[in-house]
Amino acid sequence: VDLAGSERQSKTGATGDRLQEANKINLSLSALGNVISALVDGKSKHIPYRDSKLTRLLQDSLGGNTKTVMIANCGPADYNYEETLTTLRYARTP
Repeated sequence: VDLAGSERQSKTGATGDRLQEANKINLSLSALGNVISALVDGKSKHIPYRDSKLTRLLQDSLGGNTKTVMIANCGPADYNYEETLTTLRYARTP
């Protein structure tokens, strides 16, 4: 799953459909993080797969006997420092 386009909306200047798409991507990323945290925690009785279309689609790939790899793409530019830090924190999500 390619989640490109999840950068800060204030920097992109996105409006209209592009802004709505970015909002949905960010909500899906948040839901994915919640699912991964619940799976890793092992104490949660409820895994929130239904919180987004993305997590519903990935349900079989995330739960059970599977291994999942996350690749976080970061850049060295000072301009993107906050986005890079957020990406690294997200990728580190237990």
